[in-house]
Amino acid sequence: MIRRRLSLLALCSALLAAPLVQAEPLPQRWVSAGGALSEWLVLLGGEAKLVGVDSTSQHPPSLRSLPGIGYQRQLAAEGILSLRPDVLLGSEEMGPPPVLAQLKAAGVQVEVLSARADLASLSSNLTRIGALLGAEPQAQQALAAYQQRLQQQQADWIAQAQQSQAAPKVLLLLGHAGGNPLVAGGDTAGGWLIERAGAQNLATHSGYKALSTEALAALDADLLIVADRSLSGDAAAAALLKNMPVLAAGRAAQQGRIVLLDPTLLVGGLGPRVPDQLAALAAGFYPAAHALTANAKSQP
Repeated sequence: MIRRRLSLLALCSALLAAPLVQAEPLPQRWVSAGGALSEWLVLLGGEAKLVGVDSTSQHPPSLRSLPGIGYQRQLAAEGILSLRPDVLLGSEEMGPPPVLAQLKAAGVQVEVLSARADLASLSSNLTRIGALLGAEPQAQQALAAYQQRLQQQQADWIAQAQQSQAAPKVLLLLGHAGGNPLVAGGDTAGGWLIERAGAQNLATHSGYKALSTEALAALDADLLIVADRSLSGDAAAAALLKNMPVLAAGRAAQQGRIVLLDPTLLVGGLGPRVPDQLAALAAGFYPAAHALTANAKSQP
């Protein structure tokens, strides 16, 4: 017994004598490049720490008043360094690489997260953002709620809608001022949205790719999703149909089945607004089904 007490005393003395391990301080000045990541940062309580955002970080609207650092793929070190950030948060879409290397050399913590549109990548991203903010419980709660909502949409609404209507064949067109659009194929956020909302993506290629007039005519989608990086609302669909007569003559346009999409939803992986957008897309895909959302918007 005496020997055990002496051992415990020696252990306590060693612990008291050992230097305290200081946790690394959390970054306080953030710059974010990638719309979805910026939205998660705000949702998890980090908006007050943001000192700059890229041009795809448009939501919530309060972010638009922050200093801009340009487009995520064309960042400039000087502008970012002038904001004195502790950390740059972005996805593997951001660059160019020499700028990221320059920022690291200047002491900026560069956090590169996944831009993949899948729940595993979202889980990893939220875990990392939560750790950097000191908001791990909030990040896990947000992920659980997100997954539950997607599961309910899939099982409780889309599955029922498909019992009375075949899945529509869809194309997602990403354009700029109505110019020749890129078509979202597999392994893209656009393709993931189409499939998760209960439709079939007619594009069989990988990534975003421009298709010929002949190819677009041959596909002749049941429904078009239009996302324009410079125009919004009805103007985006009108400009696309004016500049692409092959689409205007197609079945989707002739039947008034064009759905508008905010292009910032396609940047930086899955963001917090995605469940709402999936609901709106599903309502556009299955108009005869009972209302899933009051915010579905179609362009006649």
